[in-house]
Amino acid sequence: MDAAYNLARWLMRNEHDAEDMVQEAYLRAFEFFQGFRGVDGRAWLLTIVRNTCYTWLEQNRAHELKTAFDEEIHGLDSDISNPATLALQSADHQILRKALNELPVEFREIVVLRDLEGFSYKEIAEIANIPAGTVMSRLARARARLKQVLCNRPKEGGRA
Repeated sequence: MDAAYNLARWLMRNEHDAEDMVQEAYLRAFEFFQGFRGVDGRAWLLTIVRNTCYTWLEQNRAHELKTAFDEEIHGLDSDISNPATLALQSADHQILRKALNELPVEFREIVVLRDLEGFSYKEIAEIANIPAGTVMSRLARARARLKQVLCNRPKEGGRA
């Protein structure tokens, strides 16, 4: 499933680690498939992928899971636009990729699940095991930070 690899790649920031995490998640899903009682297998599998990635990160790169709150970076602007969608529509995907990689992991996963994979707030809340309000808050903060990074980048040719 492309969505499983996509989520793992964004959380792990490394293609090889992402492949390992997806493989591990598939093994876990297979092992616990008899306990699956839902109707949305995609969300169930992505929950396993997410949990597998977080477990590995906690054991191997715990520093990536800590987010310092900075009001300038995480505060909400009154100008609510979607920089992730705007940047995806532009030709320069590298800038978006770099900006997404700079986001703390809990913000990055919400942007990936919402803007790249198209999950609803409710589905993201179930996958991430957090309240829907937290999903909306993290998404707004992530988008604000993306907007800040994308709007403050130097223009090509050295002009600001």
